[in-house]
Amino acid sequence: MSQAFVKNGDGEFLEDIAPSLNALMAFLSRENNGFRVFEKRNFLNEQGKQIFEMSNGMFYTKNESGRWMVLIEH
Repeated sequence: MSQAFVKNGDGEFLEDIAPSLNALMAFLSRENNGFRVFEKRNFLNEQGKQIFEMSNGMFYTKNESGRWMVLIEH
């Protein structure tokens, strides 16, 4: 997994951003050199967890604490 999508240069981590989809898109866009990252689709996995597929090709969900995380397997 690329660190570019996990940590911002100013010390901001993915799990530190607000738990809203807008906050996720803003964070990912900043990490993508200002190019807009948007939601392609969202769905529930077999465990009923909401998964967000983003235009950067990665999948994100929230952990038990409600913080964003990269999903390795969906």
